[in-house]
Amino acid sequence: MKSSLTHNNPQQVGMRQDKDSQRKHKINNEIKANELRVIDSNGEMLGILPRNEALRIAEEREIDLVEIVPTANPPVCKIIDYGKFIYEIQKKEKQQKKNQAASQLKEIRFKWRTATHDFNFKVKHARAFIEEGSKVKASVMFRGREITHQEIGKELLEKFIEEMTDIAKLDQPLKFEGKNLSVILTPLKVKGKQAASKKD
Repeated sequence: MKSSLTHNNPQQVGMRQDKDSQRKHKINNEIKANELRVIDSNGEMLGILPRNEALRIAEEREIDLVEIVPTANPPVCKIIDYGKFIYEIQKKEKQQKKNQAASQLKEIRFKWRTATHDFNFKVKHARAFIEEGSKVKASVMFRGREITHQEIGKELLEKFIEEMTDIAKLDQPLKFEGKNLSVILTPLKVKGKQAASKKD
């Protein structure tokens, strides 16, 4: 068996113990309940089994017995490769974090007349937000009579969009919100397309 039912060399055991201290699940001999509701790696219910019987099955299949619902009566355990089990959990958590980041909206604000160095500085920040997976809202603020120079704000945002085309796409086109002209960009989802656009 891959885990605590087998004897590994001292170095492997030490590494295992370090990882075990961070684990959220009991596995193999750590499980103390006398009876367990057991599911196999294919999701098939094997029924309520004595602990020793469940451990024997896991050992025969050279995988682990993992306690996945300790609060159930009896506890629910799954016979599965624990390494793969943790990998799938981490994969889901990573995707959830990515989705959360994608749902965040960062805002970059420009004045209707923005100096080149200030423009480049804000583009740099916007690119960092996009690369993190966040959407970016870029706005040009008009005050008083500045609103009569809408074309300058439009040109500024069009230039901003152009600077971001290799890593972002339009999520919401240019539109006025009160006296602010805004656009929302969202990250390109396919990295291959980003790489291709950079080569072009």
